[in-house]
Amino acid sequence: MKDRFVEVPYEQIEPETLRGLVEEFITRDGTFYGKREMSMDQKVDMVIGQLKVREAVITWDRYIQTSNIVLNKDIKQ
Repeated sequence: MKDRFVEVPYEQIEPETLRGLVEEFITRDGTFYGKREMSMDQKVDMVIGQLKVREAVITWDRYIQTSNIVLNKDIKQ
C-alpha cells in the first residue's frame, strides 16, 4: 500500500494545471473553509499557500490513476 501513492511537488505542475486541480479540490462536496464566505480566488490562494508551506501535498494514486490534495497531518497517521 505504501507504494500506491506518490507525492507530486506542486512546483512541477504547470500553473494552469495546478489551478485546475486546486479548483476541482475546492468544489468537491464536503470541503469546508470556515464560516465566512470566500471567493474562489481566495480559496485557491489558501490551498496553494498550504502547498507552499507543506501543510498540504498533492498525491498521485498509481492504482486508480488520480490525483488528490491531502493535509500532510492526515498522511502521517
